Amino acid sequence: MELHIAKDPQQLSENLAAWISNYIQEVLQDQERFTFVLSGGNTPKQLYQLLAKEPYRQMIPWEKIHFFWGDERAVPFEDDRNNAKMAYETLLTPLGIPEENIHVMRTDILPEDAAAEYEALLKEYFNNSEVTFDLVLLGMGDDGHTLSLFPGLPIVLEQKAWAKAFFLSAQHMYRITLTAPVVNRAACVVFMATGAGKAITLKNVIEGTFNAEQFPSQLIRPQDGELHWFVDEAAAGALE
Repeated sequence: MELHIAKDPQQLSENLAAWISNYIQEVLQDQERFTFVLSGGNTPKQLYQLLAKEPYRQMIPWEKIHFFWGDERAVPFEDDRNNAKMAYETLLTPLGIPEENIHVMRTDILPEDAAAEYEALLKEYFNNSEVTFDLVLLGMGDDGHTLSLFPGLPIVLEQKAWAKAFFLSAQHMYRITLTAPVVNRAACVVFMATGAGKAITLKNVIEGTFNAEQFPSQLIRPQDGELHWFVDEAAAGALE
């Protein structure tokens, strides 16, 4: 695990944009396409806006990148809570990414059907490869959740399925999510975490004893890939 600490969220986003650009270009020297799992929430918005502008607009061969999602709220695309909507507005539409390179989790069908369809899509796409995604971008909630893997829920213990849907009663909505097994087969996973509100949780996740049911972010440990944490000073405040 590699830890990258920035002064504030702005600096973190700038550092990570540069890092992602370098990483994508490096990987594409050895293969024809790059798979990128996007995160929802507020934390990555600034990052997406930076990636959609110069110099990254020109530096990154965007036509070779295929986009996926880590999780989705089962609300219509037009709903501001929809993760795909945010990514389209800040990154995909400004860059003119072709639709055939964008693989959303559908919210216009039953959540369980959407999860099954997404898992089938992934298994066809990766075709029994040992490694899945080239890059998975994740956030971490104040409670230690990542993706839609929330503390104390059965989804945290999922060992087989690559995508699942479930009703999250605390939010009165269905969630569709990738699971730890598929993410842990990725070549590289990057977490973003900002703010003092996450400091104690971050300390528990990185330095505490393993307790994934309480801190599901601990589940994300790539088998053969890299794990990076990009955090700001406030989030890193409790680390040794």
